[in-house]
Amino acid sequence: MIEAQDISVAIGSRRIVSHVDFTARPGEVTAIVGPNGSGKTTLLKALTGELSYTGTVILNGRDLVSMKPVEAATHRAVLPQSTT
Repeated sequence: MIEAQDISVAIGSRRIVSHVDFTARPGEVTAIVGPNGSGKTTLLKALTGELSYTGTVILNGRDLVSMKPVEAATHRAVLPQSTT
């Protein structure tokens, strides 16, 4: 399970994602939907640790910031979007 609590992401002085909360549970389909430029990819990059964020990401009961990258990789997979 992955849980996002009060996630915000800023790039420079511009806030891209603001105070997002959600939970994705095993065995369920979770969709992040919104118009182009609304911050969907930015949110996902924060949830994988690729971008800095404020708030808390809980991955299988553990805070993501307390996990080493190799440990986090054993709990989740990341498939980046193609821009071609």
